[in-house]
Amino acid sequence: MLPELREIELKFFAYLNYVICFITGIVRDWIDRRTGKGRKPAPKGYVPIFNDFADFFTRRYYHRIDDCFARVVTSNAGAFMDVKVAKKADDLAQNQFFTGETRRIMNLGSYNYLGFGDPDEYCTPVVKQVLDKYGPATSSSRVEAGTTQIHKEFEEIIAKFLGTEDAISFGMGWATNATVIPAFMKKGDLIISDALNHNSIITGARASGAAVRVFKHNDMENLEQLLRSSISRGQPRTHQPWGKILVIVEGIYSMEGETCKLREIVALKKQYKFYIWLDEAHSIGCMGDTGRGVTEHLGVNPKDVDFLMGTFTKSFGAAGGYIAGSKQMINYLRLNSFANIYADAMPVPVAQQAMSVIKVLMENEEGKKRISQLHENATWFREELKRRNFKVLSEDKSPVVPIIIPPFSYFTEVSRKAFELGLGLVVVSFPACDILQGRIRICINSIHTREELQHALDVLEECVKDIPAKTQ
Repeated sequence: MLPELREIELKFFAYLNYVICFITGIVRDWIDRRTGKGRKPAPKGYVPIFNDFADFFTRRYYHRIDDCFARVVTSNAGAFMDVKVAKKADDLAQNQFFTGETRRIMNLGSYNYLGFGDPDEYCTPVVKQVLDKYGPATSSSRVEAGTTQIHKEFEEIIAKFLGTEDAISFGMGWATNATVIPAFMKKGDLIISDALNHNSIITGARASGAAVRVFKHNDMENLEQLLRSSISRGQPRTHQPWGKILVIVEGIYSMEGETCKLREIVALKKQYKFYIWLDEAHSIGCMGDTGRGVTEHLGVNPKDVDFLMGTFTKSFGAAGGYIAGSKQMINYLRLNSFANIYADAMPVPVAQQAMSVIKVLMENEEGKKRISQLHENATWFREELKRRNFKVLSEDKSPVVPIIIPPFSYFTEVSRKAFELGLGLVVVSFPACDILQGRIRICINSIHTREELQHALDVLEECVKDIPAKTQ
């Protein structure tokens, strides 16, 4: 079949899947209302708690495939992990129940890029010591009684690692974007955001009160056009000049596996005088020869980026996030970020885990060895997928490798079959991605052997042999 006709066929069946589910859901809701089995309406005079479409989507779409998501894990997220086996109940609600069986599966879904999420000789002993001394929580915000010596040392080493003047840490990666962007941007300012930026960025941009414009993903020509038109026209109605202009991009886009075009963005910054916010959640620790992220990977001076944001949930086997930059800016955030003022400080053992990993990356050959192995594994796996004619996104060395499988009935079957064959995959569908771009998101790490990755490829081949998952 010609590629053009095959693309039309895939689009047709992708939309048909959703249409059939929609019509079936409408009919079932009508029957439920007629028989009194449907969701009870809100009491008279009350606004419904549930948004109609969100409620409908959850009940009639998501519950059909929810066995492919949020599987219960009973071990650490290493190269292999133990997962409880669940089955659909034989009832109209399609509830799940656990069978009592636990299955050992190869883990290609977790963010444990460098393997530091496993117990090891470098981090685990000192984390245990810190846990014994400080306990599991600070029980206070950073501006009250939540700042410890570990936090101070941790932020100093973050800044040293990234080559910035200072850094600030937060207990949650998502909240780093969602609460710090509003601390810097306000009404009268302008945020220009990549179309595929993460939900945390979108939430923070909306909460800031600033005007938001979106440019096409990684399209520098469109970004420059948007900058020119926004600067020349100024604010809506008044046409007054914008206060601050902030361009927000990601180091590695979490659903695409692609890096941002940081060199070009820095060049535009010098011409149009805006600030840059770089989210390195998926790139810090695993991109660049020493793990310093896309600034190192692309040869960009970190001082050319105003806000270096990242998280410790991926390469560092920990939790939380950080912002690094100038001392003046970090001091401002310490006094104005809600996540620093009101939220509990990062638990000290978590901070110690991330700090221990940074020290390994900076001072120990083991760090460079793991990064090099990750790059080798990711590049080899991606090239092997392409050789086998899978439709693959991402770039060389990127640990995020998405495989496009459009209709959600297909990729959910892949997920189920892979699980039966001992392979753990993450599947992603609308609304997290485009309706025609459902995908398997594979996360490569440094601790899988070539033989294990070869086995994973063979399992994937087996899972997709009866569906149109390939380019040929």
